[in-house]
Amino acid sequence: MRDPTGFLISPIASIRDAMARIDAGTKGIVLVVDDEQRLISTVTDGDIRRAILADLSLDAPVTQLIDRKPPERRRSTTMPAGTSDDELLAVMQAQNIRHLPVVDDDGCVVELALREDLEPRAEMPVAAVIMAGGFGTRLRPLTDNIPKPMLSIGGTPLLERTVDRLRKCGIKTVNFTTHYLPEVIEDHFGDGSDFGVHINYVAEDRPLGTAGALSLLPDSDEPLLVMNGDILTSIDFQELLRFHRDRNAAMTVCVRQYEFTVPYGVIQAEQGMVRGLREKPKLDFLVNAGIYLLEPSVRNYIPSGRRFDMTDLIDQLLEHGLRVASFPVVEYWLDIGQIEDFHRAQEDVQTRRWAA
Repeated sequence: MRDPTGFLISPIASIRDAMARIDAGTKGIVLVVDDEQRLISTVTDGDIRRAILADLSLDAPVTQLIDRKPPERRRSTTMPAGTSDDELLAVMQAQNIRHLPVVDDDGCVVELALREDLEPRAEMPVAAVIMAGGFGTRLRPLTDNIPKPMLSIGGTPLLERTVDRLRKCGIKTVNFTTHYLPEVIEDHFGDGSDFGVHINYVAEDRPLGTAGALSLLPDSDEPLLVMNGDILTSIDFQELLRFHRDRNAAMTVCVRQYEFTVPYGVIQAEQGMVRGLREKPKLDFLVNAGIYLLEPSVRNYIPSGRRFDMTDLIDQLLEHGLRVASFPVVEYWLDIGQIEDFHRAQEDVQTRRWAA
């Protein structure tokens, strides 16, 4: 049972506020309550993902997420204070939910039950591949003698943090694709037994791109979770797998919302005549987050022995009429590609802005 304080949010808060609170809480939920902490409804990471995919403004009030739900889902399932753990788990299993607010006689939230606390996580039927062969040139001199994924973030190598996250989500097999200073990685991890996983090493004699190295892996019936080695994230990989299966996708690409404010007034003109002016408009994009989930059959589209990037693979799949889904990452995510990103990661880990 968890103290609900860090999960509470006001109905006048924005979707962006809810996203930030979900990120900080790391459990995929916020509880929308009134001034007396009486529960109005819940908002999950899935609700926010659906809003992003529907192009709903993140500055809209969080109540819009509640209004978008089917009427039967707007009032969340709750249980009374004093309910046993066995009863709480039985309800969550029966309704296939991950969270269950516990309320008093007045409907005020007193605790939050999490399924992950009451039920061991099942092993994920997925093998992970971490692309760890890059030179990290933009991070020099930090990477002069160490591969970028092995840089220390808060006293722990970034790659170790990623492996720990995969293990906690139920992934048992991890493949590292290596090229630059591979011995540093192999000396640290060995066969992975000290880290609770089994680790394989796939050496690239020459860089094969973000997808080409997958052709070097042994054949397998398991889906592949592929991610860049320079990413610090608290994404729930089990939720990614559920999303991928629900959409019957051949490949799912994780995406991150990116906002860009044009620093000028933008003129709308037609045939030399001004039709309008937008002052410093804000543009929203979904950008590639460097994390992918692939069905085993997708590897048939990857050529062997030559450079091939994920963009090439996506184009191939679309040309053949296969389904490629996009999974918005609403949890913490940081691409540590430059020195300023490295310093931000240090600060986020120290201040617990990032949490495993």
